[in-house]
Amino acid sequence: MHDQHSAAELPQLRRQKILLILERDGKVMAAELSQHFAVSEDTIRRDLAELDSAGLVQRVHGGALPRPKDTGKDYFTRISETDEVKTRLAQLAASRVESGQIVMFDSGTTTLQIARLLPPDICITAVTASPMTAITLSEFKGIKVILAGGQLNPATMSASGHETLRLLEGIKADLLFTGVCAIHPQVGISSLHFDEVPVKQAMLDSATQVIAVTTADKLGAVEPFVVAPCERLHTLITERHVATGNVEDYRKLGIEVVQAEA
Repeated sequence: MHDQHSAAELPQLRRQKILLILERDGKVMAAELSQHFAVSEDTIRRDLAELDSAGLVQRVHGGALPRPKDTGKDYFTRISETDEVKTRLAQLAASRVESGQIVMFDSGTTTLQIARLLPPDICITAVTASPMTAITLSEFKGIKVILAGGQLNPATMSASGHETLRLLEGIKADLLFTGVCAIHPQVGISSLHFDEVPVKQAMLDSATQVIAVTTADKLGAVEPFVVAPCERLHTLITERHVATGNVEDYRKLGIEVVQAEA
């Protein structure tokens, strides 16, 4: 009770403790925090609003979730960064591709890395709305590349719009590597960019198998625009060490979870 009274009297201390609980549990609910700290739900909602304004949490209905770490970085900044973890994850993903398949590559720097790490003798038909990924795939002699055109979003370096959707909806792919801005067991897959949503949904609808490849900081996170429930995934490839959330939450949804060795 002493801790509860101290937290009630010192909003800054209470907010620090909320962040610690969020890091431990991967999410916080206003009703539960209200009981834990012995303050009103209105007080907790004000705390979460302050933390959200400071960029420390992502507010959702009834509580809050962690924010992805690299949200503010532009495409070319992310593409220029050397990331050994993403490379290991991309290698695992690339090993899932078999010759003769039709494979869709979503936008994102991780899917671009998967394209770079495909076996040099692979023979597939590749479909993408990302010009950068299309250029990378075109360097493989055995890959036929289909580029879905449309309006280019400079933030994602990917096309969107009616023409993009029409092409994607006309293809039945064996495999999709979907890009992930954020993924949460209850909320699902979500994106920072509104115009990405229909493109990602069209790719999900067109693929027999769907693989998501993501670093651990995007697990348990939520962005403003929801793409689809997690159950649309067949496989999730992520890191061995997961600081937030729990990979078992995804396994319980029937998703194969593959974790890269450290």
